[in-house]
Amino acid sequence: MIKKHVFIGFFIGLFTNLAGMFFYILLFSKMGLKETLEHSLQNDYLGKVIALGAILNFFPFFVFLKKNQIYKARGVLLASVLMAVVIAITKFT
Repeated sequence: MIKKHVFIGFFIGLFTNLAGMFFYILLFSKMGLKETLEHSLQNDYLGKVIALGAILNFFPFFVFLKKNQIYKARGVLLASVLMAVVIAITKFT
């Protein structure tokens, strides 16, 4: 039962991160989604786009904490840690 809640929180964290990236690109980029991602990968700022998308993870994390759903909050936190690892990989490769 605990693994299920962590898994749900993890996927919510990944989804909100992707949604945050999408909204950031939609609001602040003059290019389309695909072009912005390709341009950010080529010019080494993809990690910054991912980090800005991760800001949205605060909302489900604190909602889960407020509702005392600790394991779902832990899953969101794990998704954020995974994104930090992805940022580190893109930064150093």
